[in-house]
Amino acid sequence: MKPVPTYTWQLRQVMATHGLWKTSDLGPLLAERGVVLSPAQVYRLAAQVPERLSLRTLAALCDIFSCTPDELIQTGLATPPPKVEQPEGTVVDLASVGRPRRARITPDTQ
Repeated sequence: MKPVPTYTWQLRQVMATHGLWKTSDLGPLLAERGVVLSPAQVYRLAAQVPERLSLRTLAALCDIFSCTPDELIQTGLATPPPKVEQPEGTVVDLASVGRPRRARITPDTQ
């Protein structure tokens, strides 16, 4: 199997090393650098792993914390686990196998 790219978002750790504990303190620092985000957006930026991140926001964070993108985003490769065949009669996690097929209901013909 091919390795899958992975990443870890380290903003909370970088904030903590710089003595910044509240996300509400990060908003004004971003705004000073032209990145205006709502309090909810700033919270999500710090508390969750972003799927998308603008380069302007990344550059502002690097400027605020005098760091490089490598310190905010740690990348790596992971090998996905091999597919395991489920024995008949077991419970299957549908989220891991995909979308189920629609059932067809036919009238009883007796």
